[in-house]
Amino acid sequence: MRLLHQLRRALPVTDVDRRGAAPLAVRSFRAGVDDEAWLKVNNRAFAWHPDQGGWDAERLRARLAEPWVRLDGFLVHVGPTGALDGFCWTKLHPADIEAGDPELGEIFVIAADPDTHGTGLGRALVLAGLDWLAAQGPRVGMLYTEADNEPAMSLYSKLGFAVHHSDAGYAP
Repeated sequence: MRLLHQLRRALPVTDVDRRGAAPLAVRSFRAGVDDEAWLKVNNRAFAWHPDQGGWDAERLRARLAEPWVRLDGFLVHVGPTGALDGFCWTKLHPADIEAGDPELGEIFVIAADPDTHGTGLGRALVLAGLDWLAAQGPRVGMLYTEADNEPAMSLYSKLGFAVHHSDAGYAP
């Protein structure tokens, strides 16, 4: 069984949740320029993941062609060596009155290269993504994460996220 949590938090991020973190310098993903570097970070960070790991250029191009994609909300960080070392890809959802959902700003996928673990880059990327989302108007941020991903659950909890609901998947 696979248990996926949808986590939510209010936007914008408060100073209390930010705890003095300095803003991270990020820029928009450049399609056709950043593809290879992004694939390297994504596949290293998600080598264990059944959906997000193992992407290739074709899959990235297909996802970038989806109508919801906004490159200005696909944030990347370039580390001190000049290489892309992390990203926060966001997605905007209009309000769904029937479901009772407000307009939502989603962190669609986020990753820091494993070589940066322990540096605070992941936390800084989450904050950069939430700040970008809040600037677009949503007052609720959300993301999905595996229920058993303890490091991610700990980080998101410290940043004010709480479980909104969970979805279970079963394999034969």
